[in-house]
Amino acid sequence: MTAIYKRELRAFFHSVIGWLFLAANLFFAGLYYTALNLTYGSPSFAGTVSSILFLLMITIPILSMRILAEERKQKTDQLMLTAPVSVLRIVLGKYLAVATVFGISVAVMALYPVFLGQFGAVSYSESYTALLGYLLYGLAAIAVGMFASSLTESQVIAAVIAFGALFLTYMMSGITGLISQSGNLLTKVLGAFDFMSRFTPFVQANLDISCVIYFVTVMVLMLFLTCQSIQKRRWSVSVKNAALSAYNTTAILMVCAITVLVNLMASQLPASLGTVDMTSQKLYSLSEQTKNLLAGLEEDVTIYVLQAEENADSVLANTLEHYKALSGHVTVEYVNPIANPNFHTQYTSDEGITMNSLIVESSMRYKVISYSTIYQTEYDYYSYTATTTGYDGEGQITSAISYVTSEDMPRIYTLTGHNELELSETFAESIRKENIELTALNLLEHDSVPENAQCVIINAPMQDLSADDADKVKQYAKKGGNLLVTTAVTEEALTNLEEVLSLYGVGMVEGMVMEESKDNYYQSPYYLLPEIASHTITAGLSSRNYIFMPYAQGLTVQESADVTVEELLTSSSGSYSKRSFAQADALTREEGDIEGPFTLALRAVKQTAADTSSTLLLFGSEALFTDSANEAVAGNNLALFSQALTCVTEQGESIAVPVKEYTLSQIMVPSSTALAAGAVLTILLPVLLIVGGLIIWLRRRKK
Repeated sequence: MTAIYKRELRAFFHSVIGWLFLAANLFFAGLYYTALNLTYGSPSFAGTVSSILFLLMITIPILSMRILAEERKQKTDQLMLTAPVSVLRIVLGKYLAVATVFGISVAVMALYPVFLGQFGAVSYSESYTALLGYLLYGLAAIAVGMFASSLTESQVIAAVIAFGALFLTYMMSGITGLISQSGNLLTKVLGAFDFMSRFTPFVQANLDISCVIYFVTVMVLMLFLTCQSIQKRRWSVSVKNAALSAYNTTAILMVCAITVLVNLMASQLPASLGTVDMTSQKLYSLSEQTKNLLAGLEEDVTIYVLQAEENADSVLANTLEHYKALSGHVTVEYVNPIANPNFHTQYTSDEGITMNSLIVESSMRYKVISYSTIYQTEYDYYSYTATTTGYDGEGQITSAISYVTSEDMPRIYTLTGHNELELSETFAESIRKENIELTALNLLEHDSVPENAQCVIINAPMQDLSADDADKVKQYAKKGGNLLVTTAVTEEALTNLEEVLSLYGVGMVEGMVMEESKDNYYQSPYYLLPEIASHTITAGLSSRNYIFMPYAQGLTVQESADVTVEELLTSSSGSYSKRSFAQADALTREEGDIEGPFTLALRAVKQTAADTSSTLLLFGSEALFTDSANEAVAGNNLALFSQALTCVTEQGESIAVPVKEYTLSQIMVPSSTALAAGAVLTILLPVLLIVGGLIIWLRRRKK
């Protein structure tokens, strides 16, 4: 086998075919890589791999067409058939030679993500998972091409047969969709020849073991059929060899049956065992919040997917498989809206509900999840294009399961009427994910804070509370109500708000906190990166990232017998609070500044007369819970907010799973570098390969 392998490999590089294949493959790979990654700045090399896949339908048939057909045409196959080497070894030697030529191009492409990583963040796991899929797809295509080459002595016919077969496998998902949207026996049979559906998970960085097994079994089956095609020519037509012919047919049927059985068994693997999440943001894995929720689930939950199972969103379907695998109480049912168009009307009157929407139901209640909320999308008004930026499948489903199985639904009120900062949609959505009803509260319209309030949020009021409003808040706190307060740095006196805070023995330091330690601020001294204390509210935050706290205000604490105060965030010993910061001549320390360190966030628990307790969560920054601050620390501020809510609503563990970012930040490659690299990859390298191949070929012809 080794001798055959070396002979065939030399043949490829002694002719122009091997060099031409490498030049064509690397030219198109370099072209898309330059356009998408270097020029446009996309960090996804998987997109480049997916874009060049079509090329294999053309190059693989050309590469493999001569491997057996030429032997037959030149009659050298007689030597092969009479050689003291098994047909299997001959086929494997030739196959490995073709695979090596293809593998060289893949090895060169493997360097592209490394070069791209010099200019920004690149997910290498996603890149090389996509490249693995490309490699497996190509190896399976080579096996198909070899089988086509064994059927004829014409290289052209072999190439046409291979191209036709590969084109059908490339288009099969579309063909089955045209035959039936809901799926039937014919589409299932044709689906066995669908290469693209098995390649897609690799591009999505979802390493599906069943897809790996599929491509491997295709290679084995095609190589076996190639062996049988060659072996058949060894047998002369006689009565004596009729038994061998029967054995040949029986062996083919047995191997085909084994191939089908192996793939059926692989497809039944649970998602927890059958897939490996290779994404940088773990898009296909379930978080600890979800795992803990499912571990304690006692109520049966049915998730209806408004789509035929064959056409369901692959990412969403994978997520649902993980839910099923982790809890026997979760059942997933696919309902085809074409076959059952009125199914959703018993749950919602929304006529615009789309395909792939979900209905989560238990014996207590149900919740409809619109497909439009599964993916986070940003719209570019300059180019009029929408870009998918995040996946929220787990967040929406986990929240829905908690909602339909919970006994009580807490309610939080946000105080209005004092020029408070409105919660952004990101933070408001995190409250809704906790299955907490969020309601605006203007105390001018109420005699008191509603008794069903689990917590009242006072978010950075720029104007002081009226004495009447402050009194209503204090009465609510004395009855055991909970408060979450953020303060705004303002020169206006907030006397009545301070009266509310004084119930808990806390207050506000005059001025805005500055930092001298470069480890405790970002870019400017007032963009604080505070020290994170060990607490259930801050659990896991210090190990993941910083908390970003712009425009912070120090907090004061007075000891009291009926109040327990715990620090959450603090400034460094080199911090100071600058009075009259708006009129300050410099941001550096000056005479009259208040010396630090300061408490920047705290939890205060007051024992009330009614033998209950009231909790205050106080954060000294108006910008702490904003999108801009949250994005600067990769969602750490949102995690702090969610864990704080869990504390004041006494829900145990937060179930709000953040949106998983779909894309990394754009990569900035200097134009000169992109141009130079593009010229090397798309012009210089292919030209050198072709010229080198021509020189070698011409030299051999002269000999």
